[in-house]
Amino acid sequence: MASVPSLATRVRQRVADALAAALPQEAAADPLLRRSDRADFQANGMLALAKRLKTNPRELAGQVAAQVDAGDVLADVEVSGPGFLNIAVTDAAITSNLAARAADDRLGVPYADAPGTTVVDYAQPNVAKEMHVGHLRSAVIGDSLVRVLEFTGETVVRRHHIGDWGTQFGMLIQYLDEHPHELDHGGTDGAAVSGEEAASNLNRLYKAARAVFDADDAFKERARRRVVALQSGDPETRALWQRFVDESKLYFFSVFDKLDMEVRDADIVGESGYNDMLDETCELLADAGVAVDSEGALCVFFDDIKGQDGQPVPLIVRKSDGGYGYAATDLSAIRDRVFNLKAQTLLYVVDHRQSLHFRMVFETARRMGWLDGDVTAIQLAFGTVLGKDGKPFKTRAGTTVRLEDLLDEAIDRASSVVREKADKAVPPLTEAEIAERGTQVGIGAVKYADLSTSAARDYKFDLDQMVSLHGDTSVYLQYAYARIRSILRRAGDTARPAAHPELPLEEAERALGLHVDGFAAVVAEAAEEYAPHKIAAYLYQLASHFTTFYEHCPVLKADTPAQVENRLFLSDLTARTLHTGMSLLGIRTPERL
Repeated sequence: MASVPSLATRVRQRVADALAAALPQEAAADPLLRRSDRADFQANGMLALAKRLKTNPRELAGQVAAQVDAGDVLADVEVSGPGFLNIAVTDAAITSNLAARAADDRLGVPYADAPGTTVVDYAQPNVAKEMHVGHLRSAVIGDSLVRVLEFTGETVVRRHHIGDWGTQFGMLIQYLDEHPHELDHGGTDGAAVSGEEAASNLNRLYKAARAVFDADDAFKERARRRVVALQSGDPETRALWQRFVDESKLYFFSVFDKLDMEVRDADIVGESGYNDMLDETCELLADAGVAVDSEGALCVFFDDIKGQDGQPVPLIVRKSDGGYGYAATDLSAIRDRVFNLKAQTLLYVVDHRQSLHFRMVFETARRMGWLDGDVTAIQLAFGTVLGKDGKPFKTRAGTTVRLEDLLDEAIDRASSVVREKADKAVPPLTEAEIAERGTQVGIGAVKYADLSTSAARDYKFDLDQMVSLHGDTSVYLQYAYARIRSILRRAGDTARPAAHPELPLEEAERALGLHVDGFAAVVAEAAEEYAPHKIAAYLYQLASHFTTFYEHCPVLKADTPAQVENRLFLSDLTARTLHTGMSLLGIRTPERL
C-alpha cells in the first residue's frame, strides 16, 4: 500500500498553496507549520516573510488565510497574535486519515525515497573477557538503529567488530598450551555449554594467565613468541586461538539472547577478519603519500590535531616494531565495507572517548578517496552510563559492573512488579507467565532507559525508576499496551473495529488521533538522524494521550454502538502503533500484564 500523508503534510500543502496564491513570487516560502496548544496546527512562516518583505505580518497572514482552500480537511483558519495562522482540522479528516493508516500493515509509514546500504558497527565485545556495563549502550542503540533503518527500507549490514586479535592473545594461548584443560567442561557429557559456564572459564583463565605473565619473565618471553606465531599463521597457535574465539562466542550469544537481540555468527567480523588486508592498506597509504615514515613508524599527520605540547598527534598505522595498530584494522574495514559490501553509509556506534581516533581514521580514508561524496562514515558517539551518584557506574567494591549481573537484577526487580499485579489479571498470570513477563519488562526497562536518552548524553542507571509504573518508563508503555489489549478482548469481536468519520470527536479523542497520525513522520526523522530517542519520546506521549482518552472517553460504555466501535478503532490503532514503535526499540509488548 502507498504511504499515507499525515494531516500535518496535507495542512502544510494547503497553506503553502495559499501562500503561493497570495504571493506568487514567494511560491517556495515555507509556512513553518507545527503542532500548537492553541489549535491543531500553527503556521508561523508569515512572520519571517513579512519582515523580509517589509510588510505588516497580520495583514500578510490575513491575505494567506483568505486564499486557503479548506475543502474537507480544514475546519477553521484564523489569524492570531502578531501574524500566526491558527488552524483546526475537521473531525472527519482525523478519523479518515487514521482509517487509511489502519488499513496498512505498516501504519502508513513510507519507505525512504532513496534507500541504500548502511553498515552498522555495534556491540563490540572482546574475546576472552566478560562483557560489562560499558558494552550496554553500543548493543542497545545499535540494535534499535538496525531495526529502524531496515523498517524504512535501508539494506543494513550488521557488523560486530569484536576484539579477537592482538598481543594479549600471546599470553592466553601460551598459558592454554601449558595448561591444556583450562577450557574443558568437565562432567557435561557432551551437553551444551552455558554462556555463564563459558564466561566463568574465560574469566578464570585470563586471571591465571595474567598472574603468570606478570610474575614469570620466561613465560612472558614465550608469550611474546606466541604473538609472532599467531600473526604468521602457525596452525597450532591458530587452533588454540580459535578455542578462545569459540568459547567467547558461546558467552556473547548468551548475553545478546538475554538482551533479546538477534546476533548472527556471520555478522561477527572481528579484528582478525581484516588481518590479510593490513599490509596492502599500509602500502596504499604510503604510496599515496597519505602516511609517512616517522621514527620507523608509518603515521598520518593532521594540521589541526596537536597535543598539549603543541606537537602533532599522529595516527599510527604501523608501529616501529612492525606491529599494526587499531588504525590499520579500522582503515582496512572501511576498504572492505566500501569496495566489497558496496555501502554508502558506515555507521559506528562507539563510545565518545574514541571520537579523536575515528576523526583521524575518517579523515585518512577521505584523503585516500575511500570516503567521498557518495560514501560517508559517521560515528554515533554515545555517552556514559552513570550510577545514581552521577559518577561512572561501578559496584560497591569499585569494580566495573558485569552486564549479566545488571540484566539479571533488572529482571528480578521487574518480576516483583509483575507479581504484584499478577492477581489482578483476568485470568491471573501463571508462574511461567510471570517469569516470561518479568524478563520482557526488565530487559525492556533497561533498553528504554538507554534509548529514551539522546545517545550523546550520559544517563543515570536507576533500576527503581526504570521499573516504575509511573513516568517515562517502558513499563508504563507496556502497561498502556496491555490495557488496550484487555479492552479489545472484553469487546469480544475478533475483527478489527471500523472507523466512523461521520462522528464528532471529544477533545481527548482528537488529541490522541492527531498524535497517532504523526507516527510516520517520527520514524522517518529517527532514521534520518539516527535518533531512536525520538521514537521513545513519541511513544511516551502516545501512552499519555491514551491515558487521558481512557479517563475521559468511555470505550465499551460509550453512548452509541457506532461510538463504541469508533473508540475501539482508535484504541486498536493506538495499540498497533505502540507495538510497532516498541519493536523498533527492540522492546516486547506483552498482551497481558
